[in-house]
Amino acid sequence: RLGFPHEVFPLLGRFREQVINRFVSEYRAGNTPNPCIDCNRAIKFGALLEEAMARGFDAMATGHYARVEQDVKTGRWLLKKALDDKKDQTYVLYQLTQQQLAHVLFPLGALRKQEVRAIASRYGLINAHKPDSQDICFVPDGDYAKFIEQYTGRKSIPGDFVDTEGNILGKHKGIIHYTLGQRRGLGIPAASRLYVCDISPKTNQVVLGNNEDLFHSELTATKVNLISCESLKEPMRLKAKIRYRHPEQEAVAWQTEDGVLHVRFDKPQRAITRGQAVVLYDGDIVVGGGVIENCIK
Repeated sequence: RLGFPHEVFPLLGRFREQVINRFVSEYRAGNTPNPCIDCNRAIKFGALLEEAMARGFDAMATGHYARVEQDVKTGRWLLKKALDDKKDQTYVLYQLTQQQLAHVLFPLGALRKQEVRAIASRYGLINAHKPDSQDICFVPDGDYAKFIEQYTGRKSIPGDFVDTEGNILGKHKGIIHYTLGQRRGLGIPAASRLYVCDISPKTNQVVLGNNEDLFHSELTATKVNLISCESLKEPMRLKAKIRYRHPEQEAVAWQTEDGVLHVRFDKPQRAITRGQAVVLYDGDIVVGGGVIENCIK
C-alpha cells in the first residue's frame, strides 16, 4: 500500500529451535515460559536486526509500544515505557542489549493506540481496525497442552495430585496441563477451594493448597539482563512486575556475587511463577530483569 519493498526471510528453523522448542521444554519441566520474550530476543531483535546490520542499515523500526533514548550522562541506552501505559510492551523487551537498543526505533512509543489506528486509517492500511491479538501466535486456540502433545508426538504422563504435606488427593492428566495458581479443571472434590501451588517434574506430582499457600515475599532470577546499569551490587528500591499484566509492586532488588538477581517485595505476591520474567522499573525506565527461578516465603 505504501510502495516500499517487502521481503520475507526464512527463519522458521531458528524460530522453532529458539522459541517453540524452549516453550515446550520449559512446560515439560514444570515452568511457565513467555515465548514472546524469547521471540523478541532471538528473532525480531536477533535475526532480523542482524540482517538489517548486514545490509548496512543504521536502524530497524518495529511497532512495539516502548521508547528508547540515550542517557547523556552515562552514554547508556535506556528502554522507557510507552506513553500509552495500557499498551506498554517494555516487559517483553527487557532482554534488549545496549548494542540492540542503539540500532532500534520505536515510532509508536510516543503515541496512543487510537492515534496509531487513526494514522493507519488515513493512509488506507487494511489493518487499521484489526483487533488486538492476545494469543501466542503458534497456539492460537490457547490449548498449550494439546499443542505440546501434537508437536512432540508424546502424550503427557498422568501422576498424583498431592497436598502440601505430600498426601495423595487424586490423579492429574500430566503436568503440562497445569500452571501455578490454577483453580479450574482440577477435578478434585474438597471442602474449600484448591489451587496449584507447585509442579514437580521429578516426581510427576502437582501440589495443591489453599490461596494463602500461593503468596511469597522474595524471588530469585537468573539469565539476568540489565539495561540502565551494569549491575545491582547494592540493594536498590524499585518497582517489579512478575507477569505481563501484573501491576508493578514496590520492592528492593540486588545481585549476589554469582550474578543471581534477588527481589524482595514490600508485600507478599501471589503465584510467583518459575519461567516467567521479573522486570524492574525505576519510574519510566526499565532497569532490567531476569527469568524467575525460585520463590521464598
